[in-house]
Parts: sequence; structure tokens; C-alpha cells
Amino acid sequence: MAQYQIITNNPLVRQHYAAKDNLRYEDVSYLEIFTIVRDLVQKGHKLLTHPLAGSVKPNETPYRSVLISSRPGAKVDVESELIIEECIIAGKKFPPLHTNWPAKIIEDFQYVDYSLISNVLATLN
Repeated sequence: MAQYQIITNNPLVRQHYAAKDNLRYEDVSYLEIFTIVRDLVQKGHKLLTHPLAGSVKPNETPYRSVLISSRPGAKVDVESELIIEECIIAGKKFPPLHTNWPAKIIEDFQYVDYSLISNVLATLN
């Protein structure tokens, strides 16, 4: 069993990692991904990647993929909880810049997020 779980709203990440049993895909906003991750962190999971990795502001892309521990620990990881709470606050500060992106731009957003997470996964496998 993998030591991590992928939480994502990115269809490209889902497509490439669909065969993995540790993928959780949700068709929700990036802010809702942060909320899902926060809820899991509060159950004892630990962040393995920073939710705002890649210096991409929350309002600059609709896609987010985050790695967390596959199993919860005995207690809440305080550092993970602080990070995800700060990400939620940051996400609420930045309303989406645009909502009707052309298909090519959507594909680019998906690829950027996929690239960030796949580079991390390559180091873990």
C-alpha cells in the first residue's frame, strides 16, 4: 500500500492515476479541495505536499492536487493543520479571476497541476 493519498479535483491527474487505489478525485473547486484536506488533517492525516505548491495563487487556477499520508496518525499534526488553514484563508482572499476559460487554457491549468504532483510522485515511487 502506498504511503500517500492523492486528493485532487484535476481530471488529468485522475486520468493518469485512476488505477491507483489511493486517488481521491472530487469534482469541486480548489477551495473545496482545501476543505477536504483540512478535514482529513483534522482526523490525523499529515500533509506531504504544500497545497499552494508551485507559487500558483489560488485564483490563478481552478485545479489543485495535494498529497497526504495514507493513514491517519494517533493525533493531529499541528503543522499540517496550520498550513491547510492558512491555505483556506489565502483561497478566500483571492476570488477567481475568470470562470469562462477557453478549453486550451483549462488544459494548460490541468497540465501545470499534473506536472507539479507527478514530479513529487516520481520521487516517491
